[in-house]
Amino acid sequence: MTTPSASSESTLPTVPPALGPLLSAIHSPEDVKKLSESQLMDLADEIRHSLITSLAKTGGHLGPNLGVVELSIAMHRVFETPRDKFVFDVSHQGYVHKMLTGRAQQIHTIRTHGGLNGFLLRTESEHDSYGAGHAGTCLSAALGMAAARDLLKEDSHVVAVAGDAAFTCGPTLEALNNIAETTRKFIVVLNDNEWSIDKNVGAIAKYFNALQTHSTYAAVRNSAANFVEKIAGKAVRNLAHKVEEGAKNLLFPNVLFEKFGMRYYGPIDGHDLPLLVKTFEHLKTLNEPVVLHIITEKGRGYEPALANPGKFHGLGAYNIEDGSTSAVGSPTASEIFGRTITDLAKADESLVAITAAMPGGTKLDIFKQELPERYYDVGIAEEHAALFACGLATRGIRPFLAIYSTFMQRAYDMIIHDIALQNLPVRLCMDRGGLSGDDGPTHHGLFDIGYLRHVPGLVFMQPKDESELVDMLHFMAKYDDGPTAIRYPRGPIAGTPVSSERRPIEIGKAEVVADGADVALLGLGTMFELAEKTKALLEAKGYSVALINPRFIKPLDAEVITRYAKKCRVVCTFEDHVLKHGFGAAVIELLHEEGIFTPVERIAWPDEFVEHGKPDVLRAQHGLTAESALEKILKHL
Repeated sequence: MTTPSASSESTLPTVPPALGPLLSAIHSPEDVKKLSESQLMDLADEIRHSLITSLAKTGGHLGPNLGVVELSIAMHRVFETPRDKFVFDVSHQGYVHKMLTGRAQQIHTIRTHGGLNGFLLRTESEHDSYGAGHAGTCLSAALGMAAARDLLKEDSHVVAVAGDAAFTCGPTLEALNNIAETTRKFIVVLNDNEWSIDKNVGAIAKYFNALQTHSTYAAVRNSAANFVEKIAGKAVRNLAHKVEEGAKNLLFPNVLFEKFGMRYYGPIDGHDLPLLVKTFEHLKTLNEPVVLHIITEKGRGYEPALANPGKFHGLGAYNIEDGSTSAVGSPTASEIFGRTITDLAKADESLVAITAAMPGGTKLDIFKQELPERYYDVGIAEEHAALFACGLATRGIRPFLAIYSTFMQRAYDMIIHDIALQNLPVRLCMDRGGLSGDDGPTHHGLFDIGYLRHVPGLVFMQPKDESELVDMLHFMAKYDDGPTAIRYPRGPIAGTPVSSERRPIEIGKAEVVADGADVALLGLGTMFELAEKTKALLEAKGYSVALINPRFIKPLDAEVITRYAKKCRVVCTFEDHVLKHGFGAAVIELLHEEGIFTPVERIAWPDEFVEHGKPDVLRAQHGLTAESALEKILKHL
């Protein structure tokens, strides 16, 4: 096993919380196998206590992990990693798995720089067979592992753990279509808790919920259910609900999965540890693809998390006593976005809002509450969301599609082939554009400029402050000549209040904030503040510095950029994006086309996947500072 080591810039907590006696003795899954049944249940209590106390300081995915404690223990009791492979969908619920595979002593470092990653990571441990971060990937990846096992003539098990929300995701359904044709020995655990990040939506989610609330669990029509009832007895019968009039015609889940060629088991209580162990012991003897449907509670064992599953899906530090969190001083860009388009929609009946299972994160819950008839949550289905927006746009409706930058990647084909090729006025709103801090490389929005700026006909913007965000959203609401896109960060932009005065946005026009003759600084979006600091350092050395707010990634303000490139001795660009194919690269291309050879220095993220950690720590580590910019610029002066 390898784990990250603390660097000189790390922010690792120095005092780990005390672990319980059983948990402190768990150094590998073999230690789990040595415990008695009663000790396993005590271990579950210790794990929950450790999660609640540790994450209160670091933040993290508390609710999902509290819901899979018994499941994780049972899997490690029965199977043998790393020989057997566990693949968790998204893997944000992998904290318990980490604790049972030798990392309990480090759980207090989760999501801190130099500490454990908040998701599974192949380089962190040999027990992490697959890294993730995005939903809907586990069945396909696990099926590939099972196929490889078969080709290599190995005798091992592959277990894929997916929440019910993952079954609204295209890749999951595509994998289901191929499992029975690919392998005979394969276990899928359907962890059914009604939640992903927010309440699950759509027909499949309603179907699973209906099974929980209206079906009789004990009367599932197959031998699998007979087996589960035989080994569990009252445990299953007590879980069942009496069939109500009309519910007898409800489609049972065994029919759904058996149409895909998979044997269905359950549903069973996902917190009944002895039952889970006995069930897994049986399932590992089978030579056919199976689905085990378990019912769990997200946030189990911690009342604040049970009362507010959305908040405790993933959060920062909190007060253990009541689960309260500290308020952010300034409104976040997401909050301003949600409030602004809700107000715009009240004045424009053609305006609608779309999200892909992220109403809370994108703050479209504001829109949902006030204008529910024009709010659409399509579930974890970004490709569908983009195509759905296209259909709306063909009929004169004005769709705002709000998706995290890192998840918008999934809709790339639709953006080119359906939105741009048909020049449809779909409005792409990319939350978390830029570094996403503690979430790490799976969630950093550092690639969207590269995958969007070459798309023909797209108007692409980034605001330098909160007022400009509102101005740009007003512009997008009325722009019907083609697709538009905007990127904005997690948290506040500049932390400034929104002005009551609206300023018109002119396509492709930058803002010249200060004139200068020696150096031209172009600070895009959240990096405008860094450009300002660099300007101050240069002026302290006697240089004349121009400061420009580009506003537009596409089209660039060619007139302003070329004018200052001819006038100044060096140009420096700043962006919260990778260097490759970013804003600075676009400036270099423009100057090359114009035959201007003024040196261009770029301050941006390196050509690698940036680790997790606080933004200020990571910026210092990777040279995204005013001091680093000054050093690069002075080489040309």
